[in-house]
Amino acid sequence: MKIAVIGSGYVGLVAAACLCELGHEVTCVDNDREKLQLLEQGAVPIHEEFLPELIAHHHRKQLRFSGNLAEAVRTSAAVFIAVGTPGKENGEADLSYVESVTREISRAINGYKVIITKSTVPVYTNQWIGQVLLLNGAQPGSFDVVSNPEFLREGKAVTDFLYPDRIVIGTNRDRPIRVMDEIYAPLTSGSYYKHPDAIPAPDHFNGTARVIFTSAASAEIIKHAANAFLAMKISFINAVANVCEAVEADIEDVCRGIGSDTRIGARFLNAGIGYGGSCFPKDVAAFRWISHNYGYEFSLLNEVERINHECRTRFIQKVRSALWTLKGKQLGVLGVAYKCGTDDIRESPALAIIQELLQEGAQVKLYDPAAMERARKVLGARVTYAQDAYEAATGADGLLVLTDWEEFRQLDLKILRTKLHYPIVVDGRNIFSPDEMAEEGLIYYSVGRLPVNARRMVASSMGRAS
Repeated sequence: MKIAVIGSGYVGLVAAACLCELGHEVTCVDNDREKLQLLEQGAVPIHEEFLPELIAHHHRKQLRFSGNLAEAVRTSAAVFIAVGTPGKENGEADLSYVESVTREISRAINGYKVIITKSTVPVYTNQWIGQVLLLNGAQPGSFDVVSNPEFLREGKAVTDFLYPDRIVIGTNRDRPIRVMDEIYAPLTSGSYYKHPDAIPAPDHFNGTARVIFTSAASAEIIKHAANAFLAMKISFINAVANVCEAVEADIEDVCRGIGSDTRIGARFLNAGIGYGGSCFPKDVAAFRWISHNYGYEFSLLNEVERINHECRTRFIQKVRSALWTLKGKQLGVLGVAYKCGTDDIRESPALAIIQELLQEGAQVKLYDPAAMERARKVLGARVTYAQDAYEAATGADGLLVLTDWEEFRQLDLKILRTKLHYPIVVDGRNIFSPDEMAEEGLIYYSVGRLPVNARRMVASSMGRAS
């Protein structure tokens, strides 16, 4: 099928590449000339596993990039809208990009088209898209609008698209269902998974791609509700971590205990400095606004947000506890991306913590495996940039772990100890074992676990001596 994808951000670019992988011919449209030029040259503007390989394989074959939206719509049977829906100060989603694209689509329709919203949008957006299409000249019966929300984790977006937990298709009409069935047939039939060059399957994949058909309104709610629930799960375990610290329990033990319950599950039960990124903060705020706008005060989401922001405050307090004062302190910082596997620093708790440390007069030497260039654009010359984790630690009064990159888990603690000025590590992601840190003579603070401090180290050494 010939498909147009409007927008070349995280969702649009991944969707375009993966739809090509399924055998479709895709035109990815954007109005950013600089980005289009980079894409035409084969550059990939985001850090995403498998995405460079897919784009390199399909570029100038099944995949093309264009700034001509009208042409892409005229030559396509299906049009995915994957433009940004940034949040306003009150939490409401800004749908101006969606509306602008919709007006352009209406003027280009030259036959029956299925218009598919991939962007995260509030309930009734599909209904409004239909009205805007008609008001701007599209003929009744020349289109259908379908909600097909994305459930892509940054860093695992390609795998999530090709090996989905579920494909949600929201429409109140039968005709577009046939088009959507054809688009996703290689996944629902399993034919893609038999291909020898298919992207490797994740461990948890059960061999089938499940499709859930709903109304458009239900599909729009599903996306917001899913992200709000996952954000709630993160905030819940961080609140439990606070209790663990107060009563000297271990959050890792608690996570194992409750995560083994199949009704709860272990995923997203990782205590730390809170959630961030382009989805959870925006979608929680948007879902709260939607609920309020339609007469329900979803106060639980207020608490989810409060706990999430409190995680950063409590982490700064840990750093103060470890170093006494922050002004003039040299801090090594590992990680600025909001999570491992991506270079995205939007709403990153790591970035917010770094900015707070700078405001308090600390000096920061930063290293991140993927997000350094994005960090430079925001932090500029206010921080020093290291070539690797060991350089970030060299001469530091304390080392902070803010992103859970696997590279950091593999660090040689003996070498790390020799690099630090003071043997202090404050771990916001719980990537190290307290016992291993104590064995290497490191003073170690983490989240929801007892600190390995100087007194414990001295007591331990005295016990061994006796």
